[in-house]
Amino acid sequence: MKRVLILCDLFPPAFGPRMGYLCKYLKQAGWQVEVVAEAMDDKTFAFLAGSCPVTFVPYYTAKNRILRKLQWIFTLLADFLFSYKDRKMAKVAHRICQRQAFDLILCSSFRTFPLVAARLTAQRHHLPLVVDLRDIIEQYAGNEFLAHSFHVCPWLDKQLTALLKRKLLNDRNRTLRMASHVTTVSPWHVEQLKRYNPNVSLIYNGYDPDLFYPDHRPNRRFTITYTGRILSLAMRNPELLFKGVLLSGLSAEQITLEWYVDPASEALLKEAAAQYQVSEYMSYRSYVPASEIPSVLNNSSVLLLLTEKSGENAPKGIMTTKFFEALAVDKPILCVPSDESYLEENIRRTRSGLAARNAEEVAQFILQYYRQWETQGYTATTPDHEEIKRFSRKGQAEQFMQLFETLSSAGL
Repeated sequence: MKRVLILCDLFPPAFGPRMGYLCKYLKQAGWQVEVVAEAMDDKTFAFLAGSCPVTFVPYYTAKNRILRKLQWIFTLLADFLFSYKDRKMAKVAHRICQRQAFDLILCSSFRTFPLVAARLTAQRHHLPLVVDLRDIIEQYAGNEFLAHSFHVCPWLDKQLTALLKRKLLNDRNRTLRMASHVTTVSPWHVEQLKRYNPNVSLIYNGYDPDLFYPDHRPNRRFTITYTGRILSLAMRNPELLFKGVLLSGLSAEQITLEWYVDPASEALLKEAAAQYQVSEYMSYRSYVPASEIPSVLNNSSVLLLLTEKSGENAPKGIMTTKFFEALAVDKPILCVPSDESYLEENIRRTRSGLAARNAEEVAQFILQYYRQWETQGYTATTPDHEEIKRFSRKGQAEQFMQLFETLSSAGL
């Protein structure tokens, strides 16, 4: 039996499922999997614990709000100076490796953590290391890669951000150079990461066919639904959506914009909605567990992807998991504005919706599916299912397993 130790970052909420689904399919194929991750209060990741043994490493244990803030500041400083979080996780991973032999280590990271922990563990136990980078710092429009912004003064914030960015890139690139193999989520990311390691493979994000499938049912209201975080309006810009909704001529009694977002994202949206005078169309919901997302999507009329045109000072190469999950339920996808890159290309190839470049296109798309909803009580598309199958989580797990087999057999 092959054994893999996974060290992963479960933040932000959209990224935990990539490893959760991989664990499920690895287990079904006869692999033994053990996971080490940061302890988090968010129940979104509860499904992970059912797939395989998971050790959660606690960093923020204080209950009092002020003490927790002080603990966060201390952890941030210690992490910057000594890679505290990684070294603490490496100790946990070392203990696990002492009691159980593994064939390789997989580290999946949103930014950099816990790449250093994975590198230290792989070197100490002479194991092949596969690095899976879901997002990279270079893809962002600005400083959205920061989990929390500094709030000291503008000049000092800028200096601190630059120092942290340099450290994160140095830590990441050092691990990339010694990794046996690197996987990532879009063609643009592949080209960026080949600068540091020539052995880079593309494994898209995707959907779990056991959970995400069409379930056409009558919907009480015509809703355009968005699920996820909005780091900044420079990354996910709703302007074209708001203009298109107003141009469609539909009233707030006829159409609802439904947002399953965190409080910070809600605040950004409320400000933008007020500016474009569409506040009456907006309905805000909190995050839901990953297991409830298929029902949310199937109960929607149009599924929204927010992005921005790809460019130097704009997001680059992002292939959000939300796109693949939306593909799987045969609901019309509205991407605004078009990234004029990989998302637009794949929406066109799968015949799954529209990557809009102007408000007129948005309005026409909304009216087209509003009429369909009026006629049959729900909306549906007729996409290219063969193209969509390429993004199955099961197929991606098979790609990972083929890579693991090659590396463990070669002892790389």
